[in-house]
Amino acid sequence: MNLSCCCSTHSPALAVALPLLGAMLVMLIPAERRPQLRGIVFFLAAALGAFAAISAAGWALALGSCDYVFGAGPAFGLPEGALGRGAAGAVPIRIVFHIDAAGALMLLIAAVTSTAAALYALRSEEGTTALPAFQPLYLLLVAGVYGMVATGDAFNFFVFLEITSLAGAALAACRIDRGFAAEAGLKYAAISSLGGLSYLAGVGLLLARHDLLNIAALSQAIQGGGPSATDYAALGLMALPLAMKAGTVPMHQWTPDTYSRAPHPVSAFLLISSQASLFGLFRVAFTLFGAPVVGATSLGAFLAVLAALSMFVGVTMAIPQHDVKRLISHHAVSQTGYMLLGASVALAVLGDAEKTAAFGRDALAGSLFHMMNYAIYNGLLFLAAGAVVWRTGKRNLDDMGGLGRAMPVTMLCFGIGALAIAGIPPMSGFASKWVLYESVFRYSPLLAIVAMVVSLLTLASFVKVFQAMFLGPARKHLAEVKEVPLAMAFPMLLLALATIAIGLFPDVVMQRLLLPAADALLK
Repeated sequence: MNLSCCCSTHSPALAVALPLLGAMLVMLIPAERRPQLRGIVFFLAAALGAFAAISAAGWALALGSCDYVFGAGPAFGLPEGALGRGAAGAVPIRIVFHIDAAGALMLLIAAVTSTAAALYALRSEEGTTALPAFQPLYLLLVAGVYGMVATGDAFNFFVFLEITSLAGAALAACRIDRGFAAEAGLKYAAISSLGGLSYLAGVGLLLARHDLLNIAALSQAIQGGGPSATDYAALGLMALPLAMKAGTVPMHQWTPDTYSRAPHPVSAFLLISSQASLFGLFRVAFTLFGAPVVGATSLGAFLAVLAALSMFVGVTMAIPQHDVKRLISHHAVSQTGYMLLGASVALAVLGDAEKTAAFGRDALAGSLFHMMNYAIYNGLLFLAAGAVVWRTGKRNLDDMGGLGRAMPVTMLCFGIGALAIAGIPPMSGFASKWVLYESVFRYSPLLAIVAMVVSLLTLASFVKVFQAMFLGPARKHLAEVKEVPLAMAFPMLLLALATIAIGLFPDVVMQRLLLPAADALLK
């Protein structure tokens, strides 16, 4: 039934196909002679891809899950119950997208953020030397992220992971920036290549052991037949590089370099690419291996340590920074720690049904909640900081000051993002952090205290940044600065409103999106 409904709309396929088609069309339009037509095609491809992703997410949330088999109609799709619950031969050798409530949540996050960043890019990248390469590469990155969160095949996840890695590295390096951008792109490419090869080796072990690539079929084989040493080796080879790609300590060094030197809208959406890797880690740990494997290991406790280190190292490295984008990039490492924290607690108690029901489920929902909030408010911070850099040409906080009078909209949006990342009510960051504090405290009070202390340090960091950028007397060399155009201000206002709305109505979001997403990973 689910398959028939999805095949009638083709929205899962269109979410990936439309940005890919847009990337090809944009390359055919000369950037010098037809820049406006190129921009229209670029934005339409991003917006239509986002619409298809939202439609696919809607189907999945309405039906519980959504399976789309490429190259097959309803009569030739997956037999009833055969998606990992029948014999290996019952699973067709085709590309399969499987979207459940967790995948739907990620599609919604990616759709909103990619569209906002694409609209912002119409003006922020206008006239730059990077524009001819920027637009098709950005659409490739969007298509890769949609594929990562929608695919139901372990090998095709690697394919989409490589698409995002190549596009992300090229986007980070697409500007001439005294060699800094090239260095950032090379670092991202190196870490992505290393992580991709490790993940692929893990997939190869599973293929050799079980003769399967479909995630649900592999899950049935691993959890039903009893895990082997090969399965444990595959878990390590697949989980660690995904944590590295997400930007967790001690594998985080690429993050501040890449985020800070990428074009401003790319910085906002590279966050989602990293989140897709973190979501892949959740898929591997919860869906693919589950309690029989993860419950017999110390993976949850190990990831909890990485989460605590990421939170603390990220915020302490951010405080002394003077480059505003680099400061936000270090905070991105810290926020990744929050997202990993709740999931690690859920993994640590995965084999205990009582503890999972008592606080593990809420901890995982808190992680997913923070992923959604982080995508919105950290994307907002990158766009607002990018607006300041775009108008002033300055990145160093010591060269700024008094910009609040000239850029009131940007100041308002940055302030909302700063309050949210620090976890100040009623912003969305407070809602997700409160869920994490409550659930993590029941597992380890020490971890909850670390999370609270990091929030206080985050607040102190952003008070300094806000004062340095927007308050105080106006600088003489910034006297001619004015507010950014509407095409850049509107996406910031949209993300700011989303941050406030989620913070005001967290229970609605929790019940309709986040708890179903957590249940989809835990089942």
